Amino acid sequence: MGGNETRRNSSSATTDTSSWSSHFWSSASRTKPLLSPSETGVRRSSGEELVRRLGLLDLILIGVGASIGAGIFVVTGTVARDTGPGVTISFILAGASCVLNALCYAELASRFPAVVGGAYLYTYTTFNELTAFLVFSQLMLDYHIGAASIARSLASYVVTTLELFPFFKDIPNWIGNGEEFLGGAFSINVLAPILLTLLTIVLCRGVGESSAVNSFMTMLKVIIVIIVIFVGAFEIDVSNWSPFAPNGVKAILTGATVVFFAYVGFDAVANSAEESKRPQRDLPIGIMGSLLICIALYIGVCLVITGMVPYKFLGEDAPLAEAFTSKGLKYVSVLISIAAIAGLTTTLLVGLYVQSRLYLGLGRDGLLPSIFAKVHPKYHTPIHSQVWVGIVAGVLAGLFNVHVLSHILSVGTLTGYSVVSACVVALRWKDKTASQVSSSSWREGLICLITVACGGLCAGLFYRVNASFIFLILAVVVAIIASLALCFRQVYASPPGFSCPGVPALPAVCIFFNMFLFAQLHYEAWVRFIILSIITIGVYAFYGQYHADPSSEETVIYHRAPREDA
Repeated sequence: MGGNETRRNSSSATTDTSSWSSHFWSSASRTKPLLSPSETGVRRSSGEELVRRLGLLDLILIGVGASIGAGIFVVTGTVARDTGPGVTISFILAGASCVLNALCYAELASRFPAVVGGAYLYTYTTFNELTAFLVFSQLMLDYHIGAASIARSLASYVVTTLELFPFFKDIPNWIGNGEEFLGGAFSINVLAPILLTLLTIVLCRGVGESSAVNSFMTMLKVIIVIIVIFVGAFEIDVSNWSPFAPNGVKAILTGATVVFFAYVGFDAVANSAEESKRPQRDLPIGIMGSLLICIALYIGVCLVITGMVPYKFLGEDAPLAEAFTSKGLKYVSVLISIAAIAGLTTTLLVGLYVQSRLYLGLGRDGLLPSIFAKVHPKYHTPIHSQVWVGIVAGVLAGLFNVHVLSHILSVGTLTGYSVVSACVVALRWKDKTASQVSSSSWREGLICLITVACGGLCAGLFYRVNASFIFLILAVVVAIIASLALCFRQVYASPPGFSCPGVPALPAVCIFFNMFLFAQLHYEAWVRFIILSIITIGVYAFYGQYHADPSSEETVIYHRAPREDA
């Protein structure tokens, strides 16, 4: 009798495990239905809506505001020290790569319903629920640490500027520069959380108010950058541009992998879909327009800084400001400090804005608690999500020296860019009516995309460790073969709205280069990717799979702006 009972218990446990596993995989493989951009609906709960107030100029300024911070005055010079005048080519190559990624974002932003979500939404619709949750978590860790790091930098710039006035001399380090306690376990910074609180209040008040602040600060910094380029152009000595590539072509390519991240931010425009007046028209233009403006500004600064001072003599901390000071133009250095504060403010503002919209999207889909889906009935902003991201950034910025974590950033960005490029290709398969896309054809296409990604990763690793050139060529050849299979073994349809050119070749190039860059990241960034993925799967297994509802009948109310603002 005891043996029979033991067997029954064992059988019951096996059945439970099998049932749980079956439920997990069926949940993880769910997708979100893709509605046409014209399809709208109404949420059951009143007050659960965002308001459409962002015009084309607002979207462009959001993209520029997210991309250009204080780095334009620093990274241009620091990379030029290693690359020489050829840093201009580095920025052109990196900009061209970002343009390819932006074209993929532009197509998806144009064809999807105008709701929040960005890369997470695209992945949920194209691939599956678990992959979308993984993309969200990788992106969100980048955003959280990045916001805290930018807040500390902004606090430091504000203190440095205040100390120019005699009344504010000798401000204690714990106020704005950070002071370590308990052997470095904590680094107290009081001003950073205060600045985050102020920006969070602005964002909670409404998208119109936050957009106005962003537009003013972004236009201010762009005007100052143009002044810097114009004044610096009269101080250029063309002899400083020779030799153009003193350390060879490899230094220029390595420089391109470094400065690629200076352009990151155009994807913030895609997360503004639900608050855009004309999303299907304006989002692609906003994404591409903001990126092209950033490329032009970066190239202008590169030409000026390498033309004014021989690259060997560029400073490390503030190369552009030091270059103008050496020419007796100290007033330009003051303008640069003002632009740096404006740049950091807009980068932080847009970063906090994007985070809250992503949390809003996951709250609506049930992957996170429903409190994140609440929208204020008066201000039409996701206040709970906004306050949450402000608290997270405030705690990190106020207590820890998050600058030391900078080397584990950019994982989420590269992951998001790669998956978005894959979404463009995969959605073109699904467009040829479901009956024409067999499961074997889908699997074959997916394997080809993964092969391209692995080829890019291997090529990057071979390049990083200076392996034989033959191995690098082999990785490239494998990726090319997989891309050719995508071209000739799959059938593609033209999407409605903006269409990314060169599909599937262009997205394949994006995936390859993004994974090539992934291989250049610090090894701790790879560890972070693996650990966070495991944690994310755990959270999904114990919460997300039971609460998510991708086919919920609830959709979104659209409040349009008054006609005179359109």
